[in-house]
Amino acid sequence: MNGIDKIISRLEADAHSEIDAVKAASDRECDGILSEYADKAKAAYDDALRRGKEASAQREERMASAADMEAKKAMLSFKQELVGGVFSLAVERLGQLPEKEYVSFLAAQAAQAAASGSETLIFNPKDAKSVGEKVAAAANKRLGDKGKLQVAKETRDIPGGLIVKNGDIETNCAIDMLVQLRRGELAGKVAEILFST
Repeated sequence: MNGIDKIISRLEADAHSEIDAVKAASDRECDGILSEYADKAKAAYDDALRRGKEASAQREERMASAADMEAKKAMLSFKQELVGGVFSLAVERLGQLPEKEYVSFLAAQAAQAAASGSETLIFNPKDAKSVGEKVAAAANKRLGDKGKLQVAKETRDIPGGLIVKNGDIETNCAIDMLVQLRRGELAGKVAEILFST
C-alpha cells in the first residue's frame, strides 16, 4: 500500500471510529430518553389508574347512596300508604258501627258542634233514613232544654257522619273529616304500632 492508500485507510478507520462513537453516544442518549419517557409514561399510567379507581369508588359510593335513598323513599312511601290505609279503614269501620253505638257517636258530635241547639243535621241519604231522627233525639237529650236539633230534608254525599248547619254556617262532622282532623295527632302512634319490631 502506498502512502495515499494508507492515509485513506487511516481516514476511513478514523471516520468509522468516530461514527461508532457518535452512534454509541446517540444510542446511549436514545436509551436515556426512552428510559425517562418510560418512567414518565408509567407515572402517568399509575396516576390515571389511581384517579380512575378513586372516581370509580366515588361513583360507586354515590350510586350506593342514591340506591339507599331510593330504598328509604320507597319504604317511607309504603309506610305512608299503610298508615293511610289504616285511616281509610277507620272511616269504613266507623260507618259500620252497630246502630246503637253509631247513633251515640253521631249524637255526641252533633251536640258538641251545635252552638244554639236549633241547628239542622244533614246526613247522607242512607243515614238520614235509618238513624237521622234517632241521632237528633239523642243529641237533643244531651243538649237538655236548648236541644231543638232537626234532621234536614237535604242530604249530602258523605261517607257517614253528619253536617251541623246553622244558617250559612256548617260544621263538618262527616266521618272522613273527623278522622282526617285526628290524623296528624294519631299518625305517629299508628306508625309505631304498625312498624315496631
